[in-house]
This record gives sequence, structure tokens and C-alpha cells, in this order.
Amino acid sequence: MAVPLSSAALSRVVARLRAAGCVFAEDEAELLVSAAGDEAGLEGLIRLRVEGLPLEQVVGWAEFRGLRVEVDPGVFVPRRRSEFLVDEAVVLARPGAVVVDLCCGSGALGVALAEAVSGVELHAADVEPTAVRCAWRNVGRVGGRVYEGDLYGALPGVLRGRVEILLANVPYVPSGAVCSLPTEARLYEPKVALDGGVDGLEVLRRVSGEASGWLVPGGHLLVEVSERQADRALEVFSGDGLVARSVGSEEWGSCVVVGSRPLLRNGARSVLCGS
Repeated sequence: MAVPLSSAALSRVVARLRAAGCVFAEDEAELLVSAAGDEAGLEGLIRLRVEGLPLEQVVGWAEFRGLRVEVDPGVFVPRRRSEFLVDEAVVLARPGAVVVDLCCGSGALGVALAEAVSGVELHAADVEPTAVRCAWRNVGRVGGRVYEGDLYGALPGVLRGRVEILLANVPYVPSGAVCSLPTEARLYEPKVALDGGVDGLEVLRRVSGEASGWLVPGGHLLVEVSERQADRALEVFSGDGLVARSVGSEEWGSCVVVGSRPLLRNGARSVLCGS
């Protein structure tokens, strides 16, 4: 229940947020007021936000593809640009598809896909215990399961060769560029969810290298990268035997690379899309 505030009191909240560098101070003030149970609670939320904690971690949720996804402190905050990756996956996924969300964080990508495609069998995994606990609350509400561990090592063996859609929101920021990320990310999100190694593609290579063993013939791996990394990511996917393509969105400022396990058909290699 929102805390009742006078217009003058609300203006003071906005001023404090703006002074702390919050660009959308008015919108944030409204969310903080809505999330607080009382004035003391509101003061606590404001203090956390002013100290730099991401807004989503302060209020406990993020909006993602029209859904309210729970986000705990210390968990990677789902970016709105990643909605484009889900949009691409929705086109490829059939009703009842087996879906895996690797590096799941809060589980936002997998949950959004499960909400958009009927009957999805969702499995999610992350190496961070805090993320796994958070993801259980989100993934569980769509009937999915969450596992803790390093990439494919977290998944039950029964999923080998059964995965139709593999979402992997891998970290892709080069190690040398992590220090230039916004303070919110550097201080309050796990480094393992941000740092992609020297060129930003180290985790992507690991995911791509084992993808064919987990995908069904005609199954798809989707990852997000920066536009400047796309060509190299395509080479990695192709080198691992995947039929690779990239697609970008100016609206979202997002670049997605899709790798499909070839399907043998009359002796020729082809890709089964969305069937």
C-alpha cells in the first residue's frame, strides 16, 4: 500500500533522488512510495536508492515484457533490451517446447517465454546461489525448475538432446571494460554476471561448445552480444557446428545471435525453425 504523501513531501523525495543522480527521479519516487509500507519504510527505501542500490533491487521487482519479476539484492537486474531476445525465441518456440535458461539470474527470460508460449517445460540454472533462490520464486510460478551450478553442469542429464530453445544471457562485457560500467552494476550486481573475459566472449564459447549435445536436431541457442561482437560470435557458433545468424534491433539497442543445430533431411543439412 502506498504511503500517503503531500505534494510538498513528494517533491522533497524527488529532489533527494535527483541530487543522487537518478535521471527519472519522478518515476522512481512514485515506485518507492508505492513499495513502502509506512513513512519509516519509505525513508529506508530512499536511503538505499540514494546509496546507489539499483531501483529494482530496492523495490524488489523489475518489469520485463509486461511481467513483474522479483529481483533480490545481489541478483542481476534483467535489462529491458533483453526483451528482444525473448521476442526472437517466441518466434522459434512451439507449444510444449523444452526450454533452458542458462545464466538465468532472476529467471526473467525463461519466465517471459513460458508466459508467451503455452505448455513450455522450463528449466533454469545459475552459478550464483542468491540468483537461484530468487529465480525459484519466479520460475516456480510457471511450473519450471531451477538448478544451481556452472552452465550445463547444473542441468540434469535427462535433458541432453531434448532442449528445443536454449536461452543463454551470458556475460559479455570485456574484463577491461567492467570498471566503466555504471556504479549500480559494478557495486550491486555479481561480477560473474557481467564479466565475459578478455574479449567478452569466453562464457559464450563455453556455451556454444556444448550446445549441440543438449539441443534437439533443429533446436536453437540464443544469446545477446554487443553489435561489435556479433561477427566473432557468429564464427564461434559456426565453428561449433551450429547454423548461425544474427539479428539486431535499433529500438532496443540489442543484438542477438542465434545458433541452430542442423537437422538431417534427405542427406542435406537444414534447420527446423519453430516446428
